[in-house]
Amino acid sequence: MSLIGKEIEEFTTEAYHEGDFITVSSEDFKGKWSIVCFYPADFTFVCPTELEDLQEQYPALQKLGVEVYSCSTDTHFTHKAWHDTSDAIGKIKYIMLGDPSHHISRSFDVLDEKSGLAQRGTFIIDPDGIVQAVEINADGIGRDASGLIDKVRAAQYVRENPGEVCPAKWKESGETLKPSFDLVGKI
Repeated sequence: MSLIGKEIEEFTTEAYHEGDFITVSSEDFKGKWSIVCFYPADFTFVCPTELEDLQEQYPALQKLGVEVYSCSTDTHFTHKAWHDTSDAIGKIKYIMLGDPSHHISRSFDVLDEKSGLAQRGTFIIDPDGIVQAVEINADGIGRDASGLIDKVRAAQYVRENPGEVCPAKWKESGETLKPSFDLVGKI
């Protein structure tokens, strides 16, 4: 079942953020754009490369008004230990959600029930808490966070310009489309 166009489920969890433990809830997602990046587990192999790559994009995402959250089924304590011991993870400035209850992973439909680990899922969520984009990869396939910038810009443009849509490979300031009867079969 697709989560596109659906509001995220309510949750409250503990997180690690820049040297502190904090409480984060679904309410924190309201009023701003958010990205949640699920990954299988701390202290693994592909995961730190993805999270470090996401950190490299974090300043550009912040300029777009986006808050970033990573999430695994590990605890916030494990996130701190990983942050304190890994060069790649030590660079992270965004919030690392703990999901030991599996509630968040299950509600985003990325929980592998057999292993108890989250799949590699990325979600773009609008300021109303509605999912606008989803990408889910198999465990062995790492993601490229640079594509998130254009996806967020497109989602923001469509939200701000009702009746317009962004075609493939759309870049900021690029041409958009206005779906209409006259456009059918002309593209």
